[in-house]
Amino acid sequence: MSPLFEQILKARHISPAEQADFLAPDYNKTHDPFLLPDMAKAVERLVVARQQQEKITIYGDYDIDGLTATTVLLDALEAFGFKNVETYIPNRFVEGYGLTLEAVEKIAATGCQLIITVDCGSLSEAEIKLAKKLGLDVIVTDHHNVAPKQPPAVAVINPKRIYTEYAEEFDDKLRLKAGSKLQGKIYPFVDLAGVGVAFKLVQALQAKLDGLVPGSEKWLLDLVALGTVCDVVTLVDENRLFVYYGLKVLAKTRRPGLRALMAVSGVEPAAINARHLGFALGPRMNAAGRLETARHALDMLRATDGMVALEKAQMLNDFNRNRRAEQDTIFKAAIIQAEQLVADPVLVVSHPDWNHGIIGIVAAKLLEKYKKPTFVLQELGDEAKGSARSYGGFSAADAIRAADDLIIKGGGHKLAAGVTLSTANIAAFRQRVNDFYRSQNLVNQAELLLPRADAEAKLSDLTEALIDEIAQLEPFGSGNRQPVFISDKLTVASRRAMGSDGQHIKLELADAEGKTLQFLAFSAPPYFFVEPGETVKVWYEIGINEWQGHRSVEGRLLHLEITG
Repeated sequence: MSPLFEQILKARHISPAEQADFLAPDYNKTHDPFLLPDMAKAVERLVVARQQQEKITIYGDYDIDGLTATTVLLDALEAFGFKNVETYIPNRFVEGYGLTLEAVEKIAATGCQLIITVDCGSLSEAEIKLAKKLGLDVIVTDHHNVAPKQPPAVAVINPKRIYTEYAEEFDDKLRLKAGSKLQGKIYPFVDLAGVGVAFKLVQALQAKLDGLVPGSEKWLLDLVALGTVCDVVTLVDENRLFVYYGLKVLAKTRRPGLRALMAVSGVEPAAINARHLGFALGPRMNAAGRLETARHALDMLRATDGMVALEKAQMLNDFNRNRRAEQDTIFKAAIIQAEQLVADPVLVVSHPDWNHGIIGIVAAKLLEKYKKPTFVLQELGDEAKGSARSYGGFSAADAIRAADDLIIKGGGHKLAAGVTLSTANIAAFRQRVNDFYRSQNLVNQAELLLPRADAEAKLSDLTEALIDEIAQLEPFGSGNRQPVFISDKLTVASRRAMGSDGQHIKLELADAEGKTLQFLAFSAPPYFFVEPGETVKVWYEIGINEWQGHRSVEGRLLHLEITG
């Protein structure tokens, strides 16, 4: 193990005792699913449903987490011998997120006896009360924020319930502290994605039902990995394990739909990594729900015929191309509004023509550009629907709660949330969330967006052998980013602008010993365009550049400071 790789492990607080489990996760060390709240109640109810072959509806969500969780349960219940299982995926544009009263009435009219929610339901008090009144039981599987009092479902399986009660027992990556007296008594990791919670239900059912022999559930991990990475939960603990093994399953997936999606995305199955999930497969699946209906993506996941799978995958690819074009148009218009709100620490922008299926991505791009939490809203007549993105110490979900009297509904996570409000209240909402930000007395927030270096490196340290060591840290994602290096006192030997508009840059940097390395940045900010001869300090990731049979180490520039 090289000294530089040892520094990376130390910077990530991976002790020598933890290294083996981190670098080669052991699937047999998954946590006991019955430690999750209400898991035993859910399993008991499902055993009865299996015995009586009741009609079940899996109520999903229109994003990848919901779609993969829906498919996990469909596949598993089918293996367990359930005969009457249907799905309900709400339409983003008609019904919005989560359970709705209208949907519950529609499902009840089909003769359904049990609803299982995935990736939603924790705050659906009124909807679950209506279901109960109409003779339907509800099992909630979710990972979003919970209410102080749980809705009247048969079971509410949500790890956030544990965190709400025992927050002080968990570390900053939402793992139960090693010395906690609650070890073995409560679920030790509370940042599962919705698909992760659904998978834990499958594991629990294996203890009570035949049909899915122990070990065969691993074939579901391609879906678990996809939903986990795309929902941007922390890739530590059980999430890391799920994605680590899920990528192995994806490399040889039995699903024609995922094979077709990889083909149209230009992803080689044997070389698939977490970045491909987040930036190639994920956006194409999400594009269906953003522009039309997520049902297309579910049909792709469930396809058994290769030609049908390819047709669905190509459709998703076309949706994604259209989504990118529409996103660019909205982003440019949103910048014009944002420039008029320079004094606001939180951006709130809106317009009638902005597709609310796309505005979440635009909010993320505005946050990146302006270093501010951002709400982007589509005005739909008297109502407006919006998405929020945040970072650092500012919780988008708490900001929405601070405006409860101004909104119709809203909620989500600290860093991503959604809101619906009267269009007439947009200005008041803007004022309220900005007042809330100021009340938090947050300092140096923009600095939190700067890359944090794992280690200081000399250019001579950056070898292919080091890149091979770094590969052991895969999968990369939230909570386990690709290692970042910092190097100081480098001289700019040459600069070359690239791209149709000169928007990309390649720098050749040299150290005091004369060692040189190429550094690239795509869509580079203006301050990256430094002059030859200047001295710089750089933050970067490393990878291999292959060109005409030649391999070389190169840097991907993340941040730069001129020092001389």
